Amino acid sequence: MAARSIWRYGAKLAVAATALGGGAALASLDDPATALKLCTDVPVRLVRDSVTAASIAFDYEYSLWGLPEGSSERAKVKHEVHLRSARKLQELCFKNGGIYIKLGQHIGQLEYLVPQEYVQIMRESMLNKCPVSSYDQVCDVFKKELGKTPDQVFDDFDPVPIASASLAQVHVARNRDGQKVAVKVQHTHMIDTAAADHATVELLVNTLHWLFPSFDYRWLVAEMHESLPKELDFLLEAKNSEKVLENFWKLSPHIANYIYAPKVYWNLSTSKLLIMEFVDGAQVNDVKSIRKLGIDPHEVSRLVSQAFAEMMFKHGFVHCDPHAANLLVRPVPSEKKSILGKRKPQLILIDHGLYKELDATTKFNYAALWKALIFADANAIKEYSVKLGAGEDLYVLFAGILTMRPWNRVTDRAVDHLVIKGTDGDRSELQMYASQYFPQITELLRRLPRVILLMLKTNDCLRAVNNCLLQGSSPESFVIIGRVSSKAVIEAKLLQSKSFLRRLSVWLEEILLEVRLFSIEMFLWLLQIRKALFLA
Repeated sequence: MAARSIWRYGAKLAVAATALGGGAALASLDDPATALKLCTDVPVRLVRDSVTAASIAFDYEYSLWGLPEGSSERAKVKHEVHLRSARKLQELCFKNGGIYIKLGQHIGQLEYLVPQEYVQIMRESMLNKCPVSSYDQVCDVFKKELGKTPDQVFDDFDPVPIASASLAQVHVARNRDGQKVAVKVQHTHMIDTAAADHATVELLVNTLHWLFPSFDYRWLVAEMHESLPKELDFLLEAKNSEKVLENFWKLSPHIANYIYAPKVYWNLSTSKLLIMEFVDGAQVNDVKSIRKLGIDPHEVSRLVSQAFAEMMFKHGFVHCDPHAANLLVRPVPSEKKSILGKRKPQLILIDHGLYKELDATTKFNYAALWKALIFADANAIKEYSVKLGAGEDLYVLFAGILTMRPWNRVTDRAVDHLVIKGTDGDRSELQMYASQYFPQITELLRRLPRVILLMLKTNDCLRAVNNCLLQGSSPESFVIIGRVSSKAVIEAKLLQSKSFLRRLSVWLEEILLEVRLFSIEMFLWLLQIRKALFLA
């Protein structure tokens, strides 16, 4: 009976979704040919969505029916349903493309915030198997944007892209001056179907939440609704790339020389075409290539931690899509090899479509929370978690999601209390907690401001990068986060201090923090010496 009800509702949903999504798309188009194409393509995509959603809903409802909550049998069956449903969702994303690939990528980067089965399947496929636009489609974009074909704009243009993502693909070309450039071309179908796709995805997620109240990912749809138009505007992306570098030179000059973003050719760039300097480098997760460049992966890990800590806690302007394909590494061009033949790394930031700005209050509270996490200050962790929206009942869970550590480790005074070693035992423990507290995690994600949700996504991306570089996390990364977040808190307090006594109190706090950080660094240094002697 329940199964029949779900399938009946799925059929109604398909009709409603087709009307809603198709109307949204057609209302936004002036081109009759494109409108006609959507009249035939969009209904197929929308019905496909509805059938997939109904199938997933039916699978959960039918497979888990009558199984006691908390039983081993239910856990086993739920794992199997998660796998089947993740594969169905993966297939849907590939068939529909565009915004669906973006949705799959978002899911793949929300480690331990959604069932691990979804994360694993989406992460393995969505970043490396995106659809490719044909050369004819690329030419269509050029003609609409510049009134010329690629061959008329460049001396040489490779029709085969070197990379393809959910929203665009990148080609290599040479401009009239003979300089090698990267040409980012938006997929032609993105604008055509974006309105329909968003309307449909929103309807499906709202419906699934209505059928299964514990399934509440409306925040993810809301975030995509806000961020997607910005990501589709390549001129905004170009401005972001210049702004992030400007922030480093103004606010973090001590590491500005080690951060780079490709130069933009503004005279050829439009909202759907982005022409940039071609910069060669190794992907940040390609340890073998990084070593071939004479760069120590540990140095890269430290630089990544430092760069993003500065963005989060000092700049308040954060690159929120730092997966491995968007971070390249090369030797600093202006520096020579050391005596030991090593080179200093330079981090190249690419794909600047998704940035978030933290207002002064959020930036202070987030920095103060991380400072508390690094120093295992339970009272401060609670205070700033509550201020960021977690609530007094879920602040422990919030701390666990940020650090991927259980509460007893979060509040442990050991120097390495937040270190994740990347072992199977660590992963199993985290997956167990994620499964056990799934309803509470869903509620927490509903409560938190969207900007903090993007910080969680950014943390997950950076954690994955560090895992590749170091096969786990490093105490040094947390010391860097502790130093930058502490400095940001001190600077904010000094700005707010009106009296001499208040300033004196903040200066004393700064001295004590420096002593604590120095002690931690000395302890880590001694540990490294001990480890080196032991290996010798």
